[in-house]
Amino acid sequence: MMESIYKIGDITVTRVQELALNAFTPEVLYPEWDPEVAARRPGWQTPGAMDAAGEHMAQSIHTWVVKTPNHTILIDTATGNDKDRPAAPVLDHLHEPYLERLAAAGVTPESVDYVLLTHIHVDHVGWNTRLVDGRWVPTFPNAKFVFSKIENDYFAGPPQDTRHYASQIGCYQDSVVPIIESGQAIMIESGDTIEGLTFLPSPGHSLDHMSIRLTSRGEEALFSGDLMHHPVQVYQPQWNSVFCMIQDQARASRLWALEYAADRHIPFFSSHFADTSVGLVTRSSDGFDWRYI
Repeated sequence: MMESIYKIGDITVTRVQELALNAFTPEVLYPEWDPEVAARRPGWQTPGAMDAAGEHMAQSIHTWVVKTPNHTILIDTATGNDKDRPAAPVLDHLHEPYLERLAAAGVTPESVDYVLLTHIHVDHVGWNTRLVDGRWVPTFPNAKFVFSKIENDYFAGPPQDTRHYASQIGCYQDSVVPIIESGQAIMIESGDTIEGLTFLPSPGHSLDHMSIRLTSRGEEALFSGDLMHHPVQVYQPQWNSVFCMIQDQARASRLWALEYAADRHIPFFSSHFADTSVGLVTRSSDGFDWRYI
């Protein structure tokens, strides 16, 4: 599949997809789902928003490749191959040609300078490492991996009695710890900037979830991480996904991102929307609208 290339100033952005999914019904993905409410804002029901049977929501898991004049940067690294994910069968022990797709986008593992992680979840950090001779080793040997110190401390500390901790600890052990042990980790706080990309606080989906703002030559874009999993949330931003950790914070962060993108008229790069995964958010008389680009 040929992916579109987006220009932000003198920077290019390309999606490299790992998986196209239709794993969740609306009722499962969104505990507050109300079909009557969803029907009153039908703008989200674009072609491809649901599977062919109209029962499951179409989604994507992918990496954003950001090429600046000087660096190759990845934003999030999807799920990874060979990972033991019994709690998520659709992600368990994958064998996807992700590296081949990166190569088709002009990226070799050795050419990656930075990997920026919006948060530590199984479908965002998995290709940090790959299995070589029974060991998890960094996939991108020359890269610096940039992620939240708060989230790292949370998973590195004593076990937490929460569903969020239990469901993500496996990915921390096989996809983050080897990066730290290799000396390739840079742990940051909200507001820090790496090569023109700024981490903006948007907590709630995870403990210290961060969105990423890209600026170049007066142009701007926003990488939203997991603030939304499907365009229906543009129209119903009060609906959290089943994966959100801190409910009120997740809603507030989602509303902030929608207002930010709409008021600046900037491309919104999502982590899980299907189609191109990129669009424009605009204000409407009863909230926000979405249009893929």
